[in-house]
Amino acid sequence: MPAWLTRILRKPKTPSAAAARGAAGEQLAADHLRRNRGFAIIARNWRNPRDVRQEIDLVCRDREVLVFVEVKTRPATARVRGFFAVDRRKKRVLRRAIHAYLMALRRPPTVHRLDVVEVVTDAGRPPEVRHFENVPLMATSRRGILR
Repeated sequence: MPAWLTRILRKPKTPSAAAARGAAGEQLAADHLRRNRGFAIIARNWRNPRDVRQEIDLVCRDREVLVFVEVKTRPATARVRGFFAVDRRKKRVLRRAIHAYLMALRRPPTVHRLDVVEVVTDAGRPPEVRHFENVPLMATSRRGILR
């Protein structure tokens, strides 16, 4: 059998433990935003059709504001908290993804923001959800804006 046909017929890979943990964290974040904050969930795991590397975990509406949410799920023992994992490189990817999302809308909203939701898991305890609103998309320094 040709190699290309073997690749097509191969069984799909099962998600890794990290991917499963991330998906569970996104579900917890969506539930938290909907129940506790009153957000409406518009889209989950939105990917730019032109560049699938650009993904937005959750797109929500908080009254009149369109909210793009990056979810980071981490164990309590992690060295880097989820909030700090949204670094300059990740923000650059998010800026491009958000721009693509807004350009795809017929009537883009006048106000939008980026939020980060950190889901902290600890064995034997319920997960803790921390919500950080209005995270700046541009990194800043003493001299001004970094890109």
